[in-house]
Amino acid sequence: MLAIVLAASPGAAFADSLDPSPEQLPNAIKVKGPRPKSNPEVITPAATSLPAELDGLQAPAPLALPTTPSQVRIVDYRPLRLNQVEKLVEVNNPQLKAIASQVEQAKSNLRAQISAWYPTLNLSTDGFPSRSFGSRTQNYGSEFVTPNNPYDSNTFKSQTQIYGAGARLQFNWDLINPQRVPQIAAARDQFEKAKNQYLITLRELRLQAASAYFLLQNSDDQVRIGKSAVQSSSVSLRDARARLQAGVATKLDVMEAETQLARDQQKLTDGMFQQALARRDIARLLDLPQNVTPTAADPSTLLGVWQPSLQESVIAAYAFREELSNLILDVSIANSNANNAIGNVQPFLSIFSNSGWDKTFGQSNVSGPANMGYVVETLNQDIGLNLKWNLFDGGRAAAQARQQRQLATENTYKFSSQRDQIRYEVEQAYYSLQAQIRNLITTSRQVLSTRESLRLARLRFQAGVGTQRNVVDSQRDATTAEVEYSNAVGRYNTNVAQLRRRTGLDQVLRCTPTKLPALPPNKDPITDVPVIPVPTNSPCLVQAVSR
Repeated sequence: MLAIVLAASPGAAFADSLDPSPEQLPNAIKVKGPRPKSNPEVITPAATSLPAELDGLQAPAPLALPTTPSQVRIVDYRPLRLNQVEKLVEVNNPQLKAIASQVEQAKSNLRAQISAWYPTLNLSTDGFPSRSFGSRTQNYGSEFVTPNNPYDSNTFKSQTQIYGAGARLQFNWDLINPQRVPQIAAARDQFEKAKNQYLITLRELRLQAASAYFLLQNSDDQVRIGKSAVQSSSVSLRDARARLQAGVATKLDVMEAETQLARDQQKLTDGMFQQALARRDIARLLDLPQNVTPTAADPSTLLGVWQPSLQESVIAAYAFREELSNLILDVSIANSNANNAIGNVQPFLSIFSNSGWDKTFGQSNVSGPANMGYVVETLNQDIGLNLKWNLFDGGRAAAQARQQRQLATENTYKFSSQRDQIRYEVEQAYYSLQAQIRNLITTSRQVLSTRESLRLARLRFQAGVGTQRNVVDSQRDATTAEVEYSNAVGRYNTNVAQLRRRTGLDQVLRCTPTKLPALPPNKDPITDVPVIPVPTNSPCLVQAVSR
């Protein structure tokens, strides 16, 4: 069918193939919905408890604070695998726990907003019970004393005691409340945002844990390479001194060997420093006990081959990234807030009922024969409708609604920016992964060739047909090649972990494990020499010696 169309109108088909106008892209709100819901099934849920093999690595109490040096002294070096590190970060990390608490807070806020659909019933009391006591004395002039007055005194005294109790029962139910629906809608969107943020944090923590573990593996390799370089330099220095004593080498050869040994010792020191920092960085991320330091149990090996193409990775990132859903929810929240602001100038109608009960009884005593007691009980009830309508507010509600709609427009632009950022992150990790594949090939070749060059240079020097400079240069090239290969492996694994995080995919073809012998290789008696640690002296003494 396509061939017939091309034959019928080849010019039109050619023009269509060169049409530079971009394809009309679907609207994100139509694809994801105006109020997308979080989907926790897109990623593996976080672990909630530690297995038996990780017993004793539970996070300390949130408010725990060491006060003595013994409480922070490292007494346990715990080897961990990558999957164990990921499980620990899911269970122990305080940031993830805080985000989980925010989810519960948003859920409670949503439940509080939903309560606006229900009536309210309030009970109050007016002195339950109450007692009042009073006394009064009055003096009258002599003109008030008459023969008809049975009392000779012109002074009157009265005492009053009153006991009472009262209660009020108030019922109110909003029949029309224009702010109720937008407030509940905004709270529901906030709840969905909080759940999305939990998934975002979980993905990010897994990436941080994997990256930190790869960095620790790389630092272990740097220490191993540094030790190997120090051993090789020690062999070269030993050979140079032996040849100097035999009269077939010069002092310059010995000095060059000593200089190279010093360089390799410095490299080993830097590697040990990076290793210590990498271990403590993982301990911080995993919130381990204060006296535990993790170590890498797995050697530095390639995770595998990333299967999806670049285009598939980008589309998967657009589908799985919760950041885009949160920006759509921000648009919905802003529109709900705009409707809430407009509700301030719309009518409110509610039904009410007020019931009251009061009872008082007391006694009044007046000097003389008057002595009166009384009881008063009152019961009343009011039922009606309340109408509230703010007819004019100076344009305040309209301005607030306009501000929220402008905020919704701003969030659409943020969506566009986040979409471009997501694609750039995926492309950056993908292109870096392709570059590291090439680097792995070239650096592995460098490692093999520089090792052979070092072996030949050392044999030539021992045979008297080479110089110590050739040995030093070959050794430096071999060390550099191994370092670059180790760095390439670490960057490759980090890029694979980033693609997992950025796309939500886990399509990685595992590498076939190498079959290693059960027994370690035999040690070379020529090159296997102990690595003598460099003592840590005062820097002031070192400065005094070097001058």
